[in-house]
Amino acid sequence: MAAQLQFRDVTLGYDRHPAVHHLSGEVASGALLAVVGPNGAGKSTLFRGIVGILKPLAGSIARGKRDLRDIAYLPQSAEIDRSFPISVFDFTGSGLWRATGAFGALGRSGREKIVEALAAVGLNGFENRPIGTLSGGQMQRMLFARVLLQDAAVIVLDEPFNAIDAKTSADLLALVRRWHGEKRTVLAALHDMDLVRANFPETLLLARGEVAWGPTAQVLTSDNLSRARQMCEAFDDGAAACAAHLPSRAA
Repeated sequence: MAAQLQFRDVTLGYDRHPAVHHLSGEVASGALLAVVGPNGAGKSTLFRGIVGILKPLAGSIARGKRDLRDIAYLPQSAEIDRSFPISVFDFTGSGLWRATGAFGALGRSGREKIVEALAAVGLNGFENRPIGTLSGGQMQRMLFARVLLQDAAVIVLDEPFNAIDAKTSADLLALVRRWHGEKRTVLAALHDMDLVRANFPETLLLARGEVAWGPTAQVLTSDNLSRARQMCEAFDDGAAACAAHLPSRAA
């Protein structure tokens, strides 16, 4: 299959301090790819590079003929300012900016799409609530509703199932499977190795640099996970905290 994304010896970081080093590889169109690794491994940095928030310090990220607006991005919920005075309806509606522009009128059709997206994630009736009143799981549902409205060919999810209940995880994972079935390209940064093994056919194990990339069963081996911990320790003085987020052996 044609490549949807190509990493060409790309290095990404902040203030000239690299966080992802010399990554090369490609993500095929329609891929369902898990990106895993210790805390501080560069997963969020890689995703910010993919969606254009960060420019590479070296190398490049090729997106084929896709415009950046063709990529939907779900950030970690901690990055959302929950104190901002905006309703669930209006926040979710920002997913239509690609079609309407930042200040474009939604119209009846747009409003109906927002209501449908919220219903699809189990938030019907929440339209007028301030986002600051949502629980963690409800916040994730809202973020998924916004992604639904973007109707993008490439979907990038940063820790989409972190700190939410099992029912919410199952519901949102069903949406991920739906997108994969629609031949969209989906990348997700994850910590739960059992979830990755059960649902993601391809995995990139990252520890500032590539440890392994390929079929999930071949990537999530004891040797590769151990190597990821070692690479994490080499880059991060907080080695114990970093290592604690990877299992000591493969299941």
